[in-house]
Amino acid sequence: MNSKTIMRGMIGFYIFLFFFYLFGPLLVMSVTAFNTPAYPQAYPFEGFTLDWFVKLWNHRSMMDGLKNSVIIGLGVVSLAVPIGLAAAIIMNQIYYRARSLYYLVTISPLLTPGVIIGISTVIFWKDMLGLTDFTKETFYKGIILTIFGQASFVSAYCLLIFMARLTRFDRSQEEAALDLGASYPQVFWHILLPFLKPAVISSIVIGFLSSFENYNTTTFSILADKTLVTVLAGEVRQGTNPALSALAVIIISISLVGAIVFEILKRREQQQAERAQREALIAERDEVPA
Repeated sequence: MNSKTIMRGMIGFYIFLFFFYLFGPLLVMSVTAFNTPAYPQAYPFEGFTLDWFVKLWNHRSMMDGLKNSVIIGLGVVSLAVPIGLAAAIIMNQIYYRARSLYYLVTISPLLTPGVIIGISTVIFWKDMLGLTDFTKETFYKGIILTIFGQASFVSAYCLLIFMARLTRFDRSQEEAALDLGASYPQVFWHILLPFLKPAVISSIVIGFLSSFENYNTTTFSILADKTLVTVLAGEVRQGTNPALSALAVIIISISLVGAIVFEILKRREQQQAERAQREALIAERDEVPA
């Protein structure tokens, strides 16, 4: 046994401990979702059951919270992604010396505690605008206020994603299209937006997940309504049960399936791109005269 073998063994043991530390609690929690006791228990395993998934489905407050979380997430995405995209485009268009101030203003919601955002959202829409009865019935609702409150900082996440993508954009493509007679909307739809497609997808995913798991802002702006996170917080205060473990198993399974499907599609696209590149090289070589 030499020093390289010992080093490989130590590195392998460290990697094992690292992943065991990350995924060990998830595995234990997954076992509790299929165990029969009325409290989370992984050992001893008294019997296999799916009753906790049925009880989770019949838990009306949790299902209503899940529905509200999905509605709020979709609303936040539909509001934050266009705002973040517009802010990123303006960032590349304004005068260079004004970018620092503009960047500070647009990123400031990320530096603001979620509690402050939630409280200020409720106060602003209740007192500062002098709402009429019609506007109160329309806007002063927990779901609407939560969408406004979360979109204020989720749009900053989207801004950062779009800015990172725009750093690799060749502005000469826009200039060439304008010189050829294209209008600004045509340049946006046919040149800029296709280039930003990966950033748009990333912004939608990150924005939805950020909204779905948010608690600090939501707990103040949701008013009398509830989301899945606030319902879970209330359930944990009263004591956990295996139904919560069943919910965690479902979320983990959806995440794993989504990651696997994304990786499969990504590799398939890479293979298609490589195949098209090889075919182009073969066609180019065949066209060259001997």
